[in-house]
Parts: sequence; C-alpha cells; structure tokens
Amino acid sequence: MTASSLVATPGPDPRSVRTPDGTILRVPADWCLVPPGDPGLTRRVKAAGPSWTVQEKKGRRTFSRGVWAPAATVERVEAELAIERTSEGYTRRRAADARRREAAQADYVGEFHQAVLAYLAFHPTYADLADRLARAVAAHATPVGSGTVARTQRIPVGERAAAAVIAWLRHQTTAYDSMAIPRVRGKRREVRRELARRSKDLLASYRRGDPPPPRGCPLALALAGRAGTGEESPPTGAG
Repeated sequence: MTASSLVATPGPDPRSVRTPDGTILRVPADWCLVPPGDPGLTRRVKAAGPSWTVQEKKGRRTFSRGVWAPAATVERVEAELAIERTSEGYTRRRAADARRREAAQADYVGEFHQAVLAYLAFHPTYADLADRLARAVAAHATPVGSGTVARTQRIPVGERAAAAVIAWLRHQTTAYDSMAIPRVRGKRREVRRELARRSKDLLASYRRGDPPPPRGCPLALALAGRAGTGEESPPTGAG
C-alpha cells in the first residue's frame, strides 16, 4: 500500500490516515508531511511518485491537511524548486501572474457589483442607496479566500449576488449575530429563512420607492453606521 497514491482523511494519530473505505494506514517511517500552502511544491511532489493526500471536510468545505510522501522525494523537489525560484525568468513569471490575478479580481468585483445592482433593482429614488449597498456587499463577498457564496462557481453570478445580499442584510439589519438560537436540528435554518423573508420584504419596499419608515430604515442605518469607518462590509464570518 505504501507504493500507491491515494486521497485520505486524517487518522486517529498524527502519523496515520484513514482511507475512503475506513482502513487505517500507518505513514511509512521514511515519509514526511508536506504542509499545505505551497501549491507548486505539492504538485511536483505528487507527480514525482507515491503520495498520500490528506483532506478533511468540515460542513460543505474541504480543507487540505498536507501530503505525505517519501522524505527523499520531498528534499529533491524542494532543492530543484529553490534553484528555479531564484532565476530571473521565474521572478518575471510570478510578477506577470500576479498582475493577471489582480486584473481578473478587479473585473470580477466590477461584475459582481453590477449583478448586485441588478438584483436590488431599487426605485430611482434610492439609486444612491442601492450603489452604496452593492459596494458594501461586494467588498465583503468578493475577496479571494473569503469563503463566501460570491466565490463559488457552482451557481450563476446573479444567484451569488442575491445570496450575498441576503447574507449581508441578515448580519447588518437583524439581531441574528446575538440571537440565542436553540440547538435543535433545523432551528437555525428556520430562523435564517424567516430573516431572509424580512430582508426580501425590506428590499421590495425600496423597489417600489416607498417612503422610509418614520424611525429610520435598518438598511440605511446600517450603511450610515459603517460610513464613518470607511468600511461597508459586515464583520468577519458573515455569510
């Protein structure tokens, strides 16, 4: 089994893994763990011979826990990469890649901002508020690695925008973050559905162009509260 490559989950102790069929395997004594964080090293180590990729699923997300491989292979690949990464050509490629990523990210932020505006479809009376809300949602939802619905490729951008707006409103215009929700199966989902309904009712009033409530609208208050900080995104973890 040590001569094969496989994808496994963490085992009961640091030098073991669990295969998809539940079998516990001991990591060979002459293997070492390549931690996550260097995709180039990981790809080359996996391509160089046998390896065990360790992944752990939490909720709907899968996290890398590293790759086990023969220590001699890892040392050789690391040495080769170290030489390559000191070359002028490598530096130029890295800079060009960074520029492409930055351009692609800027394009996506703009696309997402427009998708949010399209979903909001506020009455012209509230055009400025719609733009401020769209910028706030985009600032929170689009950063690379944020883990928000805006970063998924599984659904169209319009659906991502709608989900991101409802998530922003849930955290900014309701008491969701401080609610004591019973630990009952399905209760949190039920609460989120009810808050989503309220948020959609709020958005509908802006689409109709209704006058603001006499005590102030929670959306306008949320945006006004963040304007003084120069940031219009919800706290970390909103989603």
